[in-house]
Amino acid sequence: MTAPKMGDFEDFLPVMAEKLGGEGLMNELCNGFRLLMDGEKGVITLESLKRNAALLGLQEMSDDELHSMLTEGDLDGDGALNQMEFCVLMFRLSPDLMEESQLWLEQALLEELRHG
Repeated sequence: MTAPKMGDFEDFLPVMAEKLGGEGLMNELCNGFRLLMDGEKGVITLESLKRNAALLGLQEMSDDELHSMLTEGDLDGDGALNQMEFCVLMFRLSPDLMEESQLWLEQALLEELRHG
């Protein structure tokens, strides 16, 4: 059995966004963050990710793969993911959702220009 790759999630986020709407999707991402975070530190650490990897079906991933995932999302370089970094990472790993988000932003800006 091969380890799932982070790209395996990209099909789920657009479906979740469509079904839940923007606010619902953000709530679900926040719930996912809380499942993976270290309760004492309030961030996702390599240890908390390893401990909770099975919740995401990532139990087959090596420590190096989990570390790479953590590093990819660690925008401030502190070695952990805060809630914002986790949400940004989830959006970045979903090209379809990123494309939709770009379209939503463009539409909102056009509306603002028309009425502003």
